[in-house]
Amino acid sequence: MKQSPLLSAAELREVFGAPGSGEIHNHPRPGPLVAAQALEHRNAMRELLDAAEARGSDTMLASEQRSFEQSKQVVDMLAVYESELADSPEVRSGRAFAAAGLSHVRVGREARTYDRGAPHGYFHDLVSAQVSGDLEARGRLEQHGREINTDVEYRDLTRVDGAGGYFVPPKWLMELYAPLARAGRPTANLVTNLPLPSGTDSISIPLIATGTSTAIQTADNAAVQETDLSDSSVAAGVKTIAGQQDVAIQAIEQSPIQFDEIIFADLMADLATKVDVQVLSGSNSSNQVKGIFTATGTNAVTYTDASPTVGELYSKLADAVQQIHTGRYMAPNVIVMHPRRWAWFLAALDTSSRPLVVPYAQGPNNALGTPGAPAAEGAVGTLMGLPVVTDPSIPINGGVGTNQDQILVMRASDTLLWESPVKTRLLPDIGSGTLTLRLQVYQYIAMTAERYPKSISILSGTGLTSPVF
Repeated sequence: MKQSPLLSAAELREVFGAPGSGEIHNHPRPGPLVAAQALEHRNAMRELLDAAEARGSDTMLASEQRSFEQSKQVVDMLAVYESELADSPEVRSGRAFAAAGLSHVRVGREARTYDRGAPHGYFHDLVSAQVSGDLEARGRLEQHGREINTDVEYRDLTRVDGAGGYFVPPKWLMELYAPLARAGRPTANLVTNLPLPSGTDSISIPLIATGTSTAIQTADNAAVQETDLSDSSVAAGVKTIAGQQDVAIQAIEQSPIQFDEIIFADLMADLATKVDVQVLSGSNSSNQVKGIFTATGTNAVTYTDASPTVGELYSKLADAVQQIHTGRYMAPNVIVMHPRRWAWFLAALDTSSRPLVVPYAQGPNNALGTPGAPAAEGAVGTLMGLPVVTDPSIPINGGVGTNQDQILVMRASDTLLWESPVKTRLLPDIGSGTLTLRLQVYQYIAMTAERYPKSISILSGTGLTSPVF
């Protein structure tokens, strides 16, 4: 009888653990071929035992009798583990590939360590490595582990749609949607905001054109100075700013988020910007208010320079400030400019390459100006002791070259802006025939910068062309 080239019953226990545990222990876990070889080995040994029994035990030598008993123990032990082996993931995967007519052998690769017909068995090498410290067996086991973990490849899948990508769907973070960037209403927030009276389409404010006067009485019982005042008025027409969006009812009802709120928020953000544009540049036409740049009687300061510098512009700003002091008899409280003009100030250096607008952190001494924290609708720094507010809605297409911006120095509280509450409407009837909804916002506004026009200085000219950095 041939000696078994594989494991004894004791070695099987070392490999598989206790019978009936429901778990096959692998170090490393054997592949599908190894599990199948164990079952095939059991069948081969059973045939040899059957042949030996047919010969009769009395014809066996003592050594053959011992080998017979050991082999019988192996067969019995494999029978105990048969259900676990047959139901192992390795054997099941082997059956699945066999049923599909596929092979576990990669086309174009070298033979694996424990392929069928290999000169060394997995279980034999496992025992040799663990019990005898066989380095060659350990090397083959390590190679087998690498083959199982990296070499087995039945099909390459990717995240490309059609090649596995449909099972890796995008995650839409709807709550983090990005609203459209809007310029806001920096200047509109600076002026005096008042509620718009109802029931009118125009607001008129009386003005004292020429006032009374006093004088030193020339003598006792002499005539007292008497000058009659004259009056005038300034009018502000009520205008409407409105916008709407038609949207399919399905987009509202089937969206996982409140899509109507997103649309309304965008409409209202644009409305706020358009109010700011009217405050700055309203043309006083039949449908627009009379904005600051259109107002009559304001102070005009011109800076003409083919090679403008911050130092030269600084003196013009001083002129703009003093004209308000001179004409309004009160101080300005803010400077408004386009963000590009403020950046030009920040980029300016003196003859020693030091910034003219010095950060507070540097402890500025005798600085032309100081910057503050960047703000979308607030002060970004100071010049001449006045806060500087940047407004992207200031036009940058002025002048002959259509490339000039303007700077406002103003006592903003003297400019009045009346606003009604913003009204929103959802109109389902207009597009009912096509299941279309209309989302609409509108607001009434009126304004005047001519109550005290001398409280505004507008600085313009060729020195305010597109800055170069």
